[in-house]
Amino acid sequence: MIADVESAMHEQIAIAPRRQSNKNKKSRSYNLTFQRYHRISDIYAYLEYLVSKFPSICSIETIGTTIQGREIKVLKISGSNAKFGFYIEGGIHAREWVSPASVAYIVRELVEYRSKNSFAENADYYVSPVANPDGYEFTHTNSRLWRKNRRDSTDKSCPGVDLNRNYGYQWGGLGASRQSCDETFAGENSFSEPETQAVRDFLTKIGPSVQAYVAFHSYGQYILYPYGYDKVLAPDSAVLQKLGARIARNIKKASKKKYKVGNSAILLYEASGGADDWAKGSVGIKYTYTIELRDAGRYGFLLPASQIEATGKDAFIAIKTITQEIAGIGRKKKSRF
Repeated sequence: MIADVESAMHEQIAIAPRRQSNKNKKSRSYNLTFQRYHRISDIYAYLEYLVSKFPSICSIETIGTTIQGREIKVLKISGSNAKFGFYIEGGIHAREWVSPASVAYIVRELVEYRSKNSFAENADYYVSPVANPDGYEFTHTNSRLWRKNRRDSTDKSCPGVDLNRNYGYQWGGLGASRQSCDETFAGENSFSEPETQAVRDFLTKIGPSVQAYVAFHSYGQYILYPYGYDKVLAPDSAVLQKLGARIARNIKKASKKKYKVGNSAILLYEASGGADDWAKGSVGIKYTYTIELRDAGRYGFLLPASQIEATGKDAFIAIKTITQEIAGIGRKKKSRF
């Protein structure tokens, strides 16, 4: 699919000039831009900056620690008229760099540009930009296309667990492997990994208030809803399909990009032990989606940095559309006569 992978990698990691004045550089305590891909330290520094700059709406909670000792952080963005909670996850698969970048873009829109996004006052957003910190760092330092976390395997030769096969709903079934060398290795048992344990414990704690869960992945341009463990439709799949189609229309209207909508097992492939299935099947979160961001295959996991901002806009449209649906914003009222 990609004739020269090395060139594609160089194109992706090329550092574009930072578009900010010297004055802005002095006043900012972070390096995050949307013209290049950043390490986790830059992403976390941006979250800390938002807490210091917008303390009335932003707070950070460390929900767990990885095997290698890195913190798993969640940024809470509080709404003044919050009616529900909304959990947003990025970066569970290490090599999907545009996912954490797009989630950071969403955060910027919800916080720094809040005045033009008043719909956000209706929700409390819980945002985890990098759900797999160890794996994400490993893609920057050792192996660009690494997918799993960094769990040592029994034989030491095939480390890592696929965190998106490690959740406890229908764990270990179709689309998940019991072999540690496979990229879809589900772990020794469900919730064996500190990363998935952290999300489980946190969402169980705040669960009753959360009505939406979106996990951002790449690539393929899909809007997927549960269940993924088999070709089984959730009872409210018609509702999820309808809202997913609205998200796709809104993205196409804004960017001309086409996103396909459907049940994940039917439209894409079976994958048991996924975060989305667990969020829907165990926690009972109604509006649960996995969104595969750009592109459709030309670059795949090696999406150039020049496409970060445009992809972030796609992701933000999804969050905005779901929020407006749950909050009842923009719905046409039926005539009484």
